Amino acid sequence: MKKTNKSAGGLGQLLIPLVALGILIVFNLFRDISFFSITMRVNNSGNSVLAGNLISIIDSASELAIIAMGMTLVTAACGGQDISVGAVGAISGAVFVKVLQGMGGITLTSVIVGVIVCCLATILFKLFNGTLVAVFNIQPMIATLILYSCGRSIAYWINGDATPQLNSPIISSIGMTIPGIPVPTPIFAVLLVGLLMILVFKLTSYGLYTQSVGINANAAHLNGINPTMIKLLSFVLLGVCVSVASVIGVCRLGQLNHKTLLVDIEMDAILAVAIGGNSLGGGRFKLSGSILGAYIIQMLTTTLYAMNVAPVNVKAYKAIVIIIIVVAGSPVVKRKLTELFSRRKPGRTPGGAQKEGVS
Repeated sequence: MKKTNKSAGGLGQLLIPLVALGILIVFNLFRDISFFSITMRVNNSGNSVLAGNLISIIDSASELAIIAMGMTLVTAACGGQDISVGAVGAISGAVFVKVLQGMGGITLTSVIVGVIVCCLATILFKLFNGTLVAVFNIQPMIATLILYSCGRSIAYWINGDATPQLNSPIISSIGMTIPGIPVPTPIFAVLLVGLLMILVFKLTSYGLYTQSVGINANAAHLNGINPTMIKLLSFVLLGVCVSVASVIGVCRLGQLNHKTLLVDIEMDAILAVAIGGNSLGGGRFKLSGSILGAYIIQMLTTTLYAMNVAPVNVKAYKAIVIIIIVVAGSPVVKRKLTELFSRRKPGRTPGGAQKEGVS
């Protein structure tokens, strides 16, 4: 019986994003059914790849989906959001490119070393944020405002104002497609990070501890959980997500531009967490909801561009739709809808008590 309730609760949490996704799908079906067509084409490298709006949505949302996973963990454990992920991503990208340049060229070995080094560097910056939050009890948004403000300047110090070009088949394979495989590589990166998260949750009690700390850190401490370590670990995992997303971003463009790499992605990541039905105040979370939220945001963006909406107006339209989705998924609206359906449910009085049957 408990399993059924848990499953129902999980489905309820995903109800709003699933409805939002359904509305977008139906809208595009009526607007232009070719929106969902998938074809094969030959790219600039001469490789056959899948093409179409759906492929573009899943591919383009990869960095956002990865960062949204990490943002979900920080939100759940700390009851706040990290607004520095875009700026720290620029630092991570700068470190990655610096390692490639320092090793004298782009080889498989230099790329692997670059990924490891930029991942470690990103984790250090996230631990700085995590220490301010977990040890000094600074609100996450304020604690991460520091790197939000100066992160891209640090990236500039690392690599200067140059935008080095990374012309290599290895870089193209990471950011675009691997020869012989028609599916964009960033999609596999999302699956890999998602698998990593699943393994962490399955093999450890981290997921349960995160929810406990987010709901009530003092009660969690009395039950033998170390809230400080759980919060720090959430920032470490976010750091891994940011480094993976930054490497994809650099390889996708084939160059480093610290001014534009992952710019404004922190706002979309927070929105993805909210659209996914997760509480922005911490506690219960669902990674699948955040991933779904990321794809909803990208699908909305692609739909607006397909309707020839001017780029300058896209953010305004996105804001309107997202406000509607977030408000529809708010606790107040959910409670009102629950009360409304409870009153209309047969066999129950308006007060919720079940009517006695006549035998």
